[in-house]
Parts: sequence; structure tokens; C-alpha cells
Amino acid sequence: MQVKAIACELPKESGQPLSRYSGQDLVREVARRGIVANISGRTIWRWLDQDAIRPWQHRSWIFPRDPDFQTRAEPVLDLYQGIWQGQTLGAHDFVLSADEKTSIQARIRLHPTLPPQPKQPMRVEFEYERGGALAYLAAWDVRRAKVFGRCESTTGIEPFGRLVQQVMEQEPYKNADRVFWIVDNGSSHRGDAAVTRLQSAYSNIHLVHLPVHASWLNQVEIYFSIIQRKVLTPNDFASLQEVAQRLLAFQDLYERAAKPFEWKFTRADLQDLMNRLNNKPQLALAA
Repeated sequence: MQVKAIACELPKESGQPLSRYSGQDLVREVARRGIVANISGRTIWRWLDQDAIRPWQHRSWIFPRDPDFQTRAEPVLDLYQGIWQGQTLGAHDFVLSADEKTSIQARIRLHPTLPPQPKQPMRVEFEYERGGALAYLAAWDVRRAKVFGRCESTTGIEPFGRLVQQVMEQEPYKNADRVFWIVDNGSSHRGDAAVTRLQSAYSNIHLVHLPVHASWLNQVEIYFSIIQRKVLTPNDFASLQEVAQRLLAFQDLYERAAKPFEWKFTRADLQDLMNRLNNKPQLALAA
């Protein structure tokens, strides 16, 4: 159907100054092209709904830029399944997913936030003063659903080293057979230098790097998204100290009911995705 074909086009392909089509935009466009003399937005919506076409929605995507994307992603997915180099992990092996959440601001609202009322949501003052920013570093135990976090003034090798120390100097990690740390390629823990540095301090640590631009494979990012929704939005703090206190208090609250994340993307799913990318280069990896 021609209307569905138009809905699957980018507006700029027709010279329209739009980022995406709305229902009413499509009404005007099909009329402009002379496809129909008169049609309602509801009719167009009903036609598009038959094939779940939603041109007014969008998602962000990122192409795999790492030439070794699959090779580097597979060991991470195996660890999430409790496997390393083809062997099942033992009871004294642990998998941690770690990263930093940077530039968390303390926005001091110029007027107090008002609580919800009947027929009225919470009201947050639009204007605020900046009370500084901090970094939140966290490690998520993939199989035990434990979270270890700390607040630092900035990120870097030394702050990340303190997070590693916080975890590795307590049981069961201190005397574990192996402790796998899944990390991205940030400067705090990048490359062979980071591997050498951490293994010289902890003989049982194994640093496993994600592919470049593959934060969606890092389970701690799921926890960060929970923090963003439950702790930091709306951002209304009296001070930077209050930000740190709430972040650390939330860790304890979250762990009381935490369960391992139900990770479903496996090595087989990765292979299927890579096959589709190879067959259709215009596709991309979801961010």
C-alpha cells in the first residue's frame, strides 16, 4: 500500500523539513502526492497498525566499530552463562560487571519540591543552582546480585583502583579461585596496561574487556539505569553530599530484594545478529 510505503520513508527523502512523520503529517503528505483526495489520521493509524508501523517513534542505534567485535563479545556472553573458555565456572569463580557513571550533578532547586496531591503530580521547580558533580563507580556481581559502589570526585585509574580494592579485599573475592571483571575501554581500565596493573595487585583477577562502543553488553549499565530512574530523577538535592548519601543508601535498599538480571542475549543471538549485519549493512547494533 502506498501510504505504508510513505510511512516507511524518511521525510527528508521527499524534501520535507521533518525529522519523522506524525499521523497528521502523513495525512498531508498523501494528499500532497495525490494518493487520496481525503483521509483521516485515524484511518492511516489503523492501516499502519496492521503492520506495527510507528513512524513517529525512533530508537538510537550504533554500528559495531570494533573489527574484533564478535571475538571480544563472545567471552563476555559466555561469562553471563557461567562459562569460561568452554568450561563451566566453579563455585569459587565470580563475575563482576563494573563501570563509572560520571558527572552526577547536585541540582539545588530554588524553591522546594512539592509532593504529589490528588489529581496533581509531584512538582519540581524548573530553576536550580549547581552544587557540583561527582562520579559513581560500581561493580555488579552478576551471579550473586550484589552491588559495590563508591562516590569519587572524578574518574581515573586511582578511583577505579579503589573500587577494585573495596571488592577484592573482602570475602568471597579475596580468596576466590578467579574473579572476572567485565569492563569497557575507558581510560580508567583500558588495555593491557590495566590488566598488568590489576593482576600485579590481585593474582586471581581476570580483566575482560568489552568490544569498543558496546556498553549495552555491560550488565552494570542496567543497574545504572535503575539508579537514574529511582534515585536521580528528578534531580533535587540540597548538596553534593546528599547525592552521595542517597546513592550509597540505595545500594543497601536495592540489595534486599535484588536478583540476578535475566540476561537473554547469548552467543547464539550474537551470531544471528552478526549474520544479519553482514547481509544487511544498513542495520546496526542497538545502543
